[in-house]
Amino acid sequence: MIHKFTNGRVILGNTIADGVSVYTKDDKIIAVTHDEREYDVLHDAGGKYISPGFIDIHVHGGFGTRFEDSVEDALTMAENHAKFGTTTLLGTASAKSTEDYVKMFENFREVQKKNTKGAYIPGIHMEAPYFSRNQAGAQGPLIRDFDKEEYTMLIERYGDMINRWSAAPELPGAKEFARACRDAGIQLSIGHSDADYDCIMEMYDLGFNCVTHLYSCTSTVHRKNAYRYAGIVEAAYMLDGMDVELIADGKHLPASLLKFAVKHKGLDRIAIVTDATRFAGLPDGAEKIYGFTDVIIEDGVAKVPDRSCFSGSCATTNRLVRNMINMADLTVTEAVRLATANPARMAHLRDRGVIREGAFADIVIFDDNIDVSLTMVNGNVVHEEK
Repeated sequence: MIHKFTNGRVILGNTIADGVSVYTKDDKIIAVTHDEREYDVLHDAGGKYISPGFIDIHVHGGFGTRFEDSVEDALTMAENHAKFGTTTLLGTASAKSTEDYVKMFENFREVQKKNTKGAYIPGIHMEAPYFSRNQAGAQGPLIRDFDKEEYTMLIERYGDMINRWSAAPELPGAKEFARACRDAGIQLSIGHSDADYDCIMEMYDLGFNCVTHLYSCTSTVHRKNAYRYAGIVEAAYMLDGMDVELIADGKHLPASLLKFAVKHKGLDRIAIVTDATRFAGLPDGAEKIYGFTDVIIEDGVAKVPDRSCFSGSCATTNRLVRNMINMADLTVTEAVRLATANPARMAHLRDRGVIREGAFADIVIFDDNIDVSLTMVNGNVVHEEK
């Protein structure tokens, strides 16, 4: 079946094309052209944007569910995030026991078989458990030092499912862990870490070439005795090839830091991520409806009950794009790049995050407020407002 997308502003990389139609067949884009072709299904964008689908490489859950809890929860999460423009996501796992990791991976086999109505999930982002206790954030008591027996078993059994692994490179055994991941083709990211500048410079060469949610649980300039030392934040800006995630929910980072990162890191090295928890997509006060006792949802973010710190993002990907336009002064094409082509490259997702002939048919239609009216994943329309 051939789908035709027309009468929209088509985002083609850094440009916007008017009068162009996009044709898809099966799971691929077959033409981006001014020429008229035969089609079976017409999607009239009505002057809205026709964009590559959004890619979220760091998402734990949403809409009351968590990716790692059950097959049903993962499928529900994928279906709901697709309504907000996410066509590809990496299900992200937090710290848990070895036994619970095994259960999660076994569940994921079923998720991959059954996921036909939501965002495509090509793999898992392991955000845990090898983290600094000083930078634990919301990860809880199950973080630990590198356990060679554990990670070797997980890589041998499930390495084909692990896309990225965030860890603290200053912990004992980090070099051996990095080599094991690199040999298995797993991307490495620096997360929940107290590493200093020199450590990052060394571990960058071993594959730690991304920073998980920059500024959140990442070291910066600090003092030991009378001397000052740089940290992860400074290393991220010094290393031209270092990629960074930004939680652009408008709460975790203010406009000043979003602008600073764009100016000094550059548009090619930033991926905006939701870091969405089960609270994503829920309105203020929803904790009373769902019976959550460990958070307060207000101001569009989850907070611990005493309001002393955040307890997770409530964002969806369209909100990230909107914030980068309104808060960081980006153009639509620039903001979309941070949610499409960049995360696709960082996660080694070939032929995704772009609209061009031969790419996967992951397409969203949204208006000037980045409100999504249609989402296509792998050639299937999974969300459409009538």
